Amino acid sequence: MKSPNQAVHRANGPAPATSNKANPEIQNKFLGAKQGALGVEMAVIKSFSVGNGDMFYICHGSDNFTTIDCNLSEANADRIIAELKRQSADKNVLRFICTHPDEDHFGGIELLDAAMPIKNFYVVRNQAIKPSKSESFKHYCKLRDSDKAFYISKGCTRKWMNLEDDERKSAGMHILWPDVDNKHFKEALQQAAEGKAYNNTSAVIRYAIGDTSFMWLGDLETEFMESIVDSIKLEKTTVVFAAHHGRQSGRIPHSWLDKLDPQIIVIGEAPSRELHYYGGYTTLTQNTAGDITFDCDGEQIHIYSSNEDFKRRDFKNLDKTAFKHYVGSITAETTYTP
Repeated sequence: MKSPNQAVHRANGPAPATSNKANPEIQNKFLGAKQGALGVEMAVIKSFSVGNGDMFYICHGSDNFTTIDCNLSEANADRIIAELKRQSADKNVLRFICTHPDEDHFGGIELLDAAMPIKNFYVVRNQAIKPSKSESFKHYCKLRDSDKAFYISKGCTRKWMNLEDDERKSAGMHILWPDVDNKHFKEALQQAAEGKAYNNTSAVIRYAIGDTSFMWLGDLETEFMESIVDSIKLEKTTVVFAAHHGRQSGRIPHSWLDKLDPQIIVIGEAPSRELHYYGGYTTLTQNTAGDITFDCDGEQIHIYSSNEDFKRRDFKNLDKTAFKHYVGSITAETTYTP
């Protein structure tokens, strides 16, 4: 079997991701991972407050660590990178997923790559150009076009993103979009290649652990989501991060919400007048909550906020203390809301 430190395959398929370390004594350490309520390995999902942009990480219960998008600046880079290093210190497979080629989703990627070298760069294949090339965009293109890139698309598989073996368990990550043959996606790719628009080249990503699940939509726009609703498999999902930071332009249409039936919709940071607040759904808004941490055991999700004054009475109070500023907990629903 090829060593995980050999060259990363760029074609979609069950190719191994690059391992962070090669010590065989620790490659199977997931066997002793902390178990949650359903006997699954526990995970931490965090949504950083990074201004008008997105940045997340998943500290998987398995031997995986995933960062999704980044929007680093001089004001937040040191703090966030220090946390990423701390949380990923005992993980052997690290990946970075960029949902689409927009500045607020890869901002400061050169800072992250310098501090934590990106060996596995997951990206939608594109030839996006920009009228003005920032250092972050230049670095994005360098990674996108390198042998570190793995091009994600609907239904793609890879060790150890969603395939496991005797060496380690999978991360439980699944790519629901893009369908590279879809005409609407092809039109969006052309817009990006002409330097006109980038949002609708976004990937749709779903992560599941036990009964709980999370979904990322990048910056997909409402009209585009409507146009592909019959071309994407959508199922009940516990927490959905609203498209385009929760802006009206990325309002998740009812045709999607009926299938997703989320228990929580997370609305990112943007001017309040630009946000859609999803009446009738339980929401968390990062304009007020700040960083949001989800501590997940496969059955329950325990929620924490970086804002000590952020309170919610509609969540269960289980007096959890894994992180600072506990907000409350939910139990994942396994059937659709009537």
